[in-house]
Amino acid sequence: MQIGIAKRRRGLRRGSWSHQDRPREGSALSDNRHVMTLFLSALDQSPISEGSTGGDALRNSIDLAQCVESVGYRRYWVAEHHATPMLASPSPEALIGPIAALTRNIRVGSGGVMLPHYSPLKVAETFSMLAGLFPGRIDLGIGRAAGTVPLVTFALQRDRRQPSPDDFPEQLAELRGYLDGTLPDQHPFARVAKLPGDPETPEMWLLGSSPQSAIWAGELGLPYVFADFINSEGAHIAELYRDRFTRNARLSEPKVMVATWALCAATLEEAERLSTSSRMALSLLRTSGKMIPVPTVETAMRFLDEPDGALPIVRRRRMTLGTKAMVREGLETIARDYGAEELMIVTITHSHEARKQSYRLIAEAFELEAPS
Repeated sequence: MQIGIAKRRRGLRRGSWSHQDRPREGSALSDNRHVMTLFLSALDQSPISEGSTGGDALRNSIDLAQCVESVGYRRYWVAEHHATPMLASPSPEALIGPIAALTRNIRVGSGGVMLPHYSPLKVAETFSMLAGLFPGRIDLGIGRAAGTVPLVTFALQRDRRQPSPDDFPEQLAELRGYLDGTLPDQHPFARVAKLPGDPETPEMWLLGSSPQSAIWAGELGLPYVFADFINSEGAHIAELYRDRFTRNARLSEPKVMVATWALCAATLEEAERLSTSSRMALSLLRTSGKMIPVPTVETAMRFLDEPDGALPIVRRRRMTLGTKAMVREGLETIARDYGAEELMIVTITHSHEARKQSYRLIAEAFELEAPS
């Protein structure tokens, strides 16, 4: 399958596409000059469905990871959210190990670790351990957002005498120094930078949905993941990242992945019906700040039929849904808009089987190849 990559606005440089060591699960695209590879990956927020438990959700995460590996997805990342009845994973690193142990080849990582809550050394040591246990398979996605409300952010602090400082760039530089072994000799923690998983290291990515995250990722020369499922107007931010990108020993060219929401079913009507659970949960979150377990389709349809149930169009996040052909077309458009080398699909439904089937259908739409 081939699609055209749109020319970048204002004549700015597109990020290049790697042709070396192309994994089999990639889907071919074309920009009229080169055949390039679009990879598909999965982002799991470990949703807790109405009538089930957090433990059920976590076991579903492992099952879904095995499913997407079997049909050719490249990565499986788990998110971090705290103190919510809807999402079951406050600790991605606790879930990455079991998932990696129960899969064979797929890369497993965090989408992401919310670094302001933690010590950079602790994060570096934890992911170094995982990289040592599962060589060549561990990703460390880093984010700045709290992943929760202010009270929970405060509760997560070790020192509660005052709010934590806003020093994310310094945290990020320190974390990278540990992982790359590049802390200057005069750094106060240079002597403790002995990681247990050496020489293996995780692949570090910066997550974001704003221009500032793009600037940090570019200036540090990190791969960048843009959260289109949060902000669907981010193509210009991906351009900003490329413009600010600084080459380094680990990454010679900018590398963009887009995390986006998608749901695939046999018919458009079925996809729309399944999406109502997520739409209800999002509507309540946006209008009242309330988070609930993922409701059944029946509950959600009743809610959305009420006058105040659905979000106004201008406040809805992008949802790519429909049949295989429709979802493929929508995702291809997103890849073109961002010039993305990889798409990371996030899907939330009440039914775990419907969620698995959606990932399978998207794999079929892109003709992914199962690992040998």
